[in-house]
Amino acid sequence: MKKLILAASLAALFSAGMALAETIKVGVTGGPHAQIMEKVKEVAATKGLDIEILEFSDYVVPNQALADGDLNANSFQHQPYLDNQVADRGFDLVSVAPTVNFPMGVYSKKVKSLDELAEGAKIAIPNDPTNGGRALLVLADKGLIKVDAAKGLKIGPADVIENPKNIELVELDAAQLPRSLDDVDASVINTNYAIEAGLNPKTDSIAIEGEKAPYVNVIAVRSADKDAPWVKTLVEAYHSDEIKAFIAEEFKGAIVAAW
Repeated sequence: MKKLILAASLAALFSAGMALAETIKVGVTGGPHAQIMEKVKEVAATKGLDIEILEFSDYVVPNQALADGDLNANSFQHQPYLDNQVADRGFDLVSVAPTVNFPMGVYSKKVKSLDELAEGAKIAIPNDPTNGGRALLVLADKGLIKVDAAKGLKIGPADVIENPKNIELVELDAAQLPRSLDDVDASVINTNYAIEAGLNPKTDSIAIEGEKAPYVNVIAVRSADKDAPWVKTLVEAYHSDEIKAFIAEEFKGAIVAAW
C-alpha cells in the first residue's frame, strides 16, 4: 500500500512538473545558430523551458515572424542588423542578450590574397544594407577600397570614395554568397553561411574581419516580452558554461562566445 501511495505521489509530482514546463518557439538560421540552439534547448529543458526551434533560410523572415507573433524569440542577427530592421520596418523588437561573434571573411577560388585581385575584379557582398555595409568595411579595413567615414556603419556601394582597382561590387542575397565563388573573383561571406557551405573562416578565408568589429549577435524578442520569466531562463541557458564549452570545441575559434 505504501509503495502504491509513493508511486502515485511521484506520478503526481512528475505530472505537475510537466505542467509547469513552458514551450517557446525560437527562430534561427541554418548552420551554427541552429547547432548552438540545439544545445541551448538541452540546457533549457533542465530548467523547465521547452524550446521549439524553427530554421529559416534568410535574414528577412525571422524578424517578421517574431513581430507577427509566430515566434517568441530569434537568434540569428547582430545588433546593427536588428537596429536597421527596427528603423526601416517599425518592428517593436529588442535584444535581450549577446550570443556569439562571427568574424566576416573574404573567400576566393581564384586568388590567394587580396593583393592578387586584378583591375576590375568582381567581389560579391550581401545585398542587405547592414551586412553589405559590414562587408565594405572589411574591404576598407584591408586597404582595398576607402569609404566615407562620416557614414559610420550605414554605408553602401555609393559611399565608396576611393576604388583604385576599380573593383566591381556584386550585391547578392547573403545565403547565396558561397555559391557565387565560381562566378566572381571573391566573396565577402557571413560566417554562418560560410560554415554551412563547408568553409572555415580561419583556414579558408583570404582576409577576415578584425576582432573589435561591432557585430556581436543577439537574442531578440518583442518589447512586451523582454521581462518575461522565460526570457531570463532562455538567456541563462544560452550563457551557461555548457554552451560556452560547446562553442569553443565545435567551432575552434571561428565563432566565439560574446558573453
